[in-house]
Amino acid sequence: MTQQPGDRYGTEGSAAAADAPPGETASPEPVWRSLPRSMLTLRRLLLVVWMVPLAVAAGLLLGLLAGPAWAAFAALPLALLLWGWPLLGRNWRSWRYAERADDLLIQRGVLWREETIVPYGRMQLVEVESGPLQRKFGLASLQLHTAAAATDATIPGLDPREAERLRDRLTELGEARSAGL
Repeated sequence: MTQQPGDRYGTEGSAAAADAPPGETASPEPVWRSLPRSMLTLRRLLLVVWMVPLAVAAGLLLGLLAGPAWAAFAALPLALLLWGWPLLGRNWRSWRYAERADDLLIQRGVLWREETIVPYGRMQLVEVESGPLQRKFGLASLQLHTAAAATDATIPGLDPREAERLRDRLTELGEARSAGL
């Protein structure tokens, strides 16, 4: 089992075929891909950008208006920063996706694991979005739309070239699979 950067689950694939009895071919396991590390960097930067000014503002306002003892409450945003830093890392490591022959798998979640399976034939629209901060960090998000609103799926923080490749491939496979409907 080979390990991809940031992927605690590793890449699965050839192990199932190697364990198959002679003469039988086992269905290959999906090859999981994880999000780029720049996604984690962006999320941690946003955490710092929000919590540090909040701590400073709370300390100044409480210190001036309520007294120096109340300024200690400015440590709460800093405690949230220290608590959120490793949680963002765990969340980032939990995101992964895999392309299979008939569908796309997306897994995420630390405490509550969620796996979304989007059949190629059900896709109606595939969008690539990139806001100003995402562009600065070289990231893009892939949004998949299906007929059922509950099955819409997003893969955040992809490399823009990978997002465009995935969009083109999913669109092509979606058109090919939906032709029989």
